[in-house]
Amino acid sequence: MTASQNPPAAGAPGEDVPTLLVKIFGKDRPGITAGLFNTLATYSVDVIDIEQVVTRGRIVLCALVTAPSGESTEGELRATVHTWAESLKLQAEIISGRGDNRPRGVGRSHVTVLGHPLTAESTAAIAARITGTGGNIDRIFRLAKYPVTAVEFAVSGTGTEPLRTALAIEAAALGVDVAVVAAGLHRRAQRLVVMDVDSTLIQDEVIELFAAHAGCEDKVAEVTAAAMRGELDFEQSLHARVALLAGLDASVVDKVRAEVRLTPGARTLIRTLKRLGYQVGVVSGGFTQVTDDLKERLGLDFASANTLEVVDGKFTGRVLGEVVDRAGKARLLRRFAAEAGVPLDQTVAIGDGANDLDMLNAAGLGVAFNAKPMVREAAHTAVNVPFLDTVLYLLGVTREEVEAADTLAD
Repeated sequence: MTASQNPPAAGAPGEDVPTLLVKIFGKDRPGITAGLFNTLATYSVDVIDIEQVVTRGRIVLCALVTAPSGESTEGELRATVHTWAESLKLQAEIISGRGDNRPRGVGRSHVTVLGHPLTAESTAAIAARITGTGGNIDRIFRLAKYPVTAVEFAVSGTGTEPLRTALAIEAAALGVDVAVVAAGLHRRAQRLVVMDVDSTLIQDEVIELFAAHAGCEDKVAEVTAAAMRGELDFEQSLHARVALLAGLDASVVDKVRAEVRLTPGARTLIRTLKRLGYQVGVVSGGFTQVTDDLKERLGLDFASANTLEVVDGKFTGRVLGEVVDRAGKARLLRRFAAEAGVPLDQTVAIGDGANDLDMLNAAGLGVAFNAKPMVREAAHTAVNVPFLDTVLYLLGVTREEVEAADTLAD
């Protein structure tokens, strides 16, 4: 059960006011909540707090109320509640105490854990690590049961950054994905989500698709491997690979667009974000010949990438203008945020490669999606399942909300 840290309002119970915690357990059915409070209403008690959870058809209903006053006695209330519960084959427990819940500790965060599956061992380890940082778990809520199990912990009593650092270490050891974000109204505010394209929004590397049509896949792969070994930076490798496309007929663009495969969950992610009022964009070290098409097809708000030069209907082997590289992606994130009117700390960046790191670190929340180890370690959080829409759970969106939005749209 939760409580506010604000001072009690006029008429709110003080620390010395007698209160009762009424707990009801049993098989769920319609009318239990109304029945309990109808029973309590006989004693003119005030409701201070309520929490109800239903799991696999079993209900746990907790109500914190003031103790009865006047001619009514606590014993009479206890007897009446137990009689009512027994009539419905429910169990009741009533605990006497004083005042409201204790105030939550300073520092509040949402901890989202994704597992495929989520094991008892990993859940225990995450909970222990939260406690080890001085945090208290105030509430746990399931966000989704498929395609992954996603649960959210509401944590208080410790700072977001120390908690994020501690849980990142634990998550890596356990093989689960954990995201930690600060609690507050900003979580419901308008946001901007910006994604990398190759191996993030789509399953492919666009340069390789073009290379297949040019018959130079092996040579492109050699340049890519050299870049991975650190022998070439991104801009050098880009120019070297694009040069191999010189002379290729530009009509191949339509074929490449048709060959692009969206990552599973990409459409759901974008569609849901747009329905929530978020703005969505992509930045890519690939090419506008593909990203412009994705922007139109998916209804994106922003898109920026490199542009292959075309002369007389053929690729020249050069790119036009400033190259979109690692630093360029971060600049574009800032530009998109300014144009969208969204503070940078309200942005989310998603990417998989080293050239996404500046963008991931500049965003309010940087998500490494099926990324290389160095990227996972540097990002705020990581998602290591092949479903892009799992990012929604990191934003506190439940699977039921996604499905409900789809139903309304249909």
